[in-house]
Amino acid sequence: MDALFPEIQPYRTGHLKVCAPHRLYYEESGNPQGRPVVFLHGGPGAGTSAPYRRFFDPDFYRIILYDQRGAGQSTPYAALEANTTWDLVEDLERLRLHLGVERWLVLGGSWGSTLALAYAIRHPEPVIGLILRGIYLGRRWENLWLYQEGASHFFPEAWQKFIAPIPLEERGDLIGAYHRRLTDPDPQVHLPAAAFSAWESSISRLRPEPPAETAAQEDPAKHLAIARIECHYFVNNLFFPTDHYLLEAADAIRHIPCRIVHGRYDLICPVRNAFELHARLPQSDLTVVPDAGHASLEPGISRELVEATQDFKSLFERTK
Repeated sequence: MDALFPEIQPYRTGHLKVCAPHRLYYEESGNPQGRPVVFLHGGPGAGTSAPYRRFFDPDFYRIILYDQRGAGQSTPYAALEANTTWDLVEDLERLRLHLGVERWLVLGGSWGSTLALAYAIRHPEPVIGLILRGIYLGRRWENLWLYQEGASHFFPEAWQKFIAPIPLEERGDLIGAYHRRLTDPDPQVHLPAAAFSAWESSISRLRPEPPAETAAQEDPAKHLAIARIECHYFVNNLFFPTDHYLLEAADAIRHIPCRIVHGRYDLICPVRNAFELHARLPQSDLTVVPDAGHASLEPGISRELVEATQDFKSLFERTK
């Protein structure tokens, strides 16, 4: 994490009412007169956190972070009502208009890369550039790789913990089995199922840290949003019209400068995703970090993200 800029505090926070019942938490830090950049967190449902401010030079950038519907400090917590990809796309545009931003740089990682692509496809004009990390394209095989077959071969001990709460007869569809439990109104049923997120966190880094099971053991209620919202999106195929929607629609954003950063040993979002997206966006720059997995705060990933935000300064200068 040495590449990151120093810790800073927001100079402004607020909540934006987008539609009943949702109110989105947002914050701004850095330079109030700086060049706007918005950070899109992962999950869906993970929420934002203070270290994400540190990818950006606070003297140059007006740094905008926010929590998507149901995540973090947005309310109501872990809500699935009116919570789809296209709701989140329009929320991002509402936030831009609310903050008086004409054009901005968009940085998204993991699910945030998915949302960034969907937003840019729907609203290309306000996007001055894209920085995408840990590419997730929302295809069925990607979800099966992580939650049914594939990644389990690399971390069998963590996988056994993941499948343990699910009876043998339901293990043919683990996402569906967890979804049924996470949407059960009884806290005695849905809170233990929040352990769904522990599997992902346990394999996110090349060198796991903190301990794999920490996320589920501390307080299941804190991890309910990411588990419940992820399952909600997965069982609905991310609300995309086709399985390969983002790649099929990528021609609409071929003109937008794009930097792609992906860890070589990313078991959550396999590196082939980055190569497939790069092939569809020939104007993009692709960097594969040789000593990293999926997490944005692994040293190699952080270094490349900071380098990307520094490089995009010149793009802002050329488009004054």
